[in-house]
Amino acid sequence: MFSQEEYLKALRFAAKAHKEQKTPYDLPYLTHVASVAIEVIHASIESKLDDDKANKAISCALLHDVLEDTSFTFDDIFDEFGLDIAEGVEALSKNSDLPKKEQMQDSLNRILEQPYEVQLVKLADRITNLQKPPKHWDNEKKKAYLKEAKFILSCLKNSNLYLSARLEKKIEDYNQYID
Repeated sequence: MFSQEEYLKALRFAAKAHKEQKTPYDLPYLTHVASVAIEVIHASIESKLDDDKANKAISCALLHDVLEDTSFTFDDIFDEFGLDIAEGVEALSKNSDLPKKEQMQDSLNRILEQPYEVQLVKLADRITNLQKPPKHWDNEKKKAYLKEAKFILSCLKNSNLYLSARLEKKIEDYNQYID
């Protein structure tokens, strides 16, 4: 089974990095990364991942937004967690230097170069995000988000059957929010 010590180490790092950030639902941002991690934990159990792969996936889940959303750097993650996790987190991060339309494709290309335990984090992230959209999202934003979820699924569906099935169901359920 995964290591609680490694989980807590990554959780503490994520808490420090995300500090006072909030989700679009005005919850502490740590609730999002913890939700992604619990999806990954369930997938690790369902898929019978070995301990090393499970620990990597869970750490990457907890840290997946650190580079994208905070001032922490690749080197900060590398120093604390090593190269494998730092590279996984980097792949899961959008490159803000690219035009917005290219960012997801670029990230998915980099994720596909990573072991499947990193790939499943992206599936878990989108599963977690496919909840009732924020009130300020218009119908076009909701449609675009759903389209992007379908694209993520099409690229990563073979990385983890359990999470792929969960994401398919979330995509189906999300249609209720589209006018």
